[in-house]
Amino acid sequence: MKLVNIEYLPGVEYEILGLVKGTVVQSKNFGRDFMAGMKTLVGGEIKGYTEMLIEARQIATKRMVDEATALGANMIIGVRYGSSAVMQGAAEVIAYGTAIKTK
Repeated sequence: MKLVNIEYLPGVEYEILGLVKGTVVQSKNFGRDFMAGMKTLVGGEIKGYTEMLIEARQIATKRMVDEATALGANMIIGVRYGSSAVMQGAAEVIAYGTAIKTK
């Protein structure tokens, strides 16, 4: 499935099937928290959290694509990502866009 972040496809005929989204709530683990705390003392990238967010985005994207596939879509336009803290030690990542079927 093709994913793009533009809002429309100039010169392409397509049918809009609707909004699709995928979401995941990912929690930190003790090992990552401990190492992140140590990293804040010296500065730099916290690779454990970077890897956690990459994994969360991949899961959210797959769930969005699965929802679009169920609608019969072959493309998602206007793809966006968002994140927020939902509780102490856990963050939500959401992927969303408009499912379309090109003609």
